[in-house]
Amino acid sequence: MLPTETTTDGIAIVTLTPNPSKPRGGVVVLDSWLIAQMAQTLDAVAASGPRGLILRSSSERVFIAGADLAEIDALDDSALDTYLRAGSAAFAKLHAMHCPSIAIVHKAALGGGLEVAMHCDGVLGVLPSASEKPWRIGLPECGLGICPGWGGTQMLPARIDPATAIAATASGTTSPVSEAPHGLLDGTVNALADALPAATAWLASHPRTQPLAHPRSIAPADAARIRAALTQARGSVPASDAANAVFDCIEAGCTSGWNAALALERARLIALRHTPFARGKLEQFLRG
Repeated sequence: MLPTETTTDGIAIVTLTPNPSKPRGGVVVLDSWLIAQMAQTLDAVAASGPRGLILRSSSERVFIAGADLAEIDALDDSALDTYLRAGSAAFAKLHAMHCPSIAIVHKAALGGGLEVAMHCDGVLGVLPSASEKPWRIGLPECGLGICPGWGGTQMLPARIDPATAIAATASGTTSPVSEAPHGLLDGTVNALADALPAATAWLASHPRTQPLAHPRSIAPADAARIRAALTQARGSVPASDAANAVFDCIEAGCTSGWNAALALERARLIALRHTPFARGKLEQFLRG
């Protein structure tokens, strides 16, 4: 179980922690251990009937650094599909709560880390001080020749300008938090000490008592606008297998909805990691 506390007003606070067998200097990474711990912890939290949920990280360096690429690279295709499905099932417990949820994002939130945060109703960013280097936020997977696998192609266009979202995802471009696209963060604070009060206030102003079928993502009402942005992105983003996978997932979301798009993300990610470009990028990344 992950560390969990409940405030006097019924808000559950869940803290993400590093795998104790792979401490990685205190960096929180989305590996199988953390996914399993999230699933177990969120089930227990849901059973307690909280009025709201705050998800935060124990790391002083990242919110979540992203998926464990070394672990992923060691899996065969069937095992990788199982790993991705397990992540989706665990993260879905956030929007399936009978209460609102918000992620406190302090330091980098990249790839799977940002996808976890976007499964919450709200995302609160802690801005760096003047002496700190701005931390980055975004979906860099295409820069490695792969694509998001936990709904990133569907959630980002629902939070920010769709053309910006699709182009950034298809190119693997991330942003310093100080330049985060409008809408990505539902609020910001200037110091970590202010984050819990701000998150609690956000939950109070965004009540919810019914579970959601999926997080904020491409909706049928927005399909025409998303398709127009998709056409724009196809004309501006350099062609690549990874970019094409993102475009196809966006189209799937517009045509068939969240579950179909999520299934296509998994299939494309699994296939992409075998391409020569992705193999070269992943091996370079893993060598450090």
